[in-house]
Amino acid sequence: MSDDRSALADTQNITQEENLMKIGIMGAGSIGSVLALRLGAHGHQVRIANSRGPRTIPAEVLATGAQAVSAGEVAADVDVLITSVPLIRVPDLKPLLIDLPVDAVVIDTSNYYPARDGHIAALDRGQVESRWVEEHLGRRVVKAWNAITAQSFAAYASPSGNPGRIAIPVAADDDDDRALGMSLVEQTGFEGFDAGTITDSWRQQPGSPVYCTDRTAEEMPGALGKAHAERSPKRRDLAMHVIAELMGDPTSELGKDFLVRVNRLIYV
Repeated sequence: MSDDRSALADTQNITQEENLMKIGIMGAGSIGSVLALRLGAHGHQVRIANSRGPRTIPAEVLATGAQAVSAGEVAADVDVLITSVPLIRVPDLKPLLIDLPVDAVVIDTSNYYPARDGHIAALDRGQVESRWVEEHLGRRVVKAWNAITAQSFAAYASPSGNPGRIAIPVAADDDDDRALGMSLVEQTGFEGFDAGTITDSWRQQPGSPVYCTDRTAEEMPGALGKAHAERSPKRRDLAMHVIAELMGDPTSELGKDFLVRVNRLIYV
């Protein structure tokens, strides 16, 4: 993470006229921490919080200017709130949104994994994950940064126009919210791809052909179109079993991109 300031200098073109924002990030895990670094490097005023308190957030996460705050402070007076927590923890965030401005945009990065989250009946019956998030937060959301591995997100930021640049799907019901999400994805070093509405966002959930498979913008439409609502959860769970087996074998030579390779094999 320490190289993010110099790496992002090559992927961003910051001007004084650009609309810099106040951004809160709830969750300091592998995605939330990189978001804090990338968006802080871009010049935004970033706050980041977790459930354990600001003193537990590593200094390297704050290296590009993000501020560690308490969970109760992260949503106050922000333009954008990014929730980057395990999906089962989403309902716990509702009380923290009391000071969130009514016009703030909420971006959801979560994914449903029954092995981690326990079985949630509505999602097992096929409810779109981000619709469930909206119900529990009481706010409309943008779905972004959910369909990339932490490893790829940390390692493969690249400038706009770079051949083979990885695309990240962004879904939202409001066109302006979706455009904002795509712009922020671009600022983190990836191609923001318009994936339609939240109703369509099941196509970027775990088990789908775009989920954590490092697709380019050119590949994205075809991969989204091949998503299968009934098969995706089965493929998600199969991939989890395969990954657990491979990671549990001390003789396996996995390589840094093995998650993407497994996903491409099973999800396509």
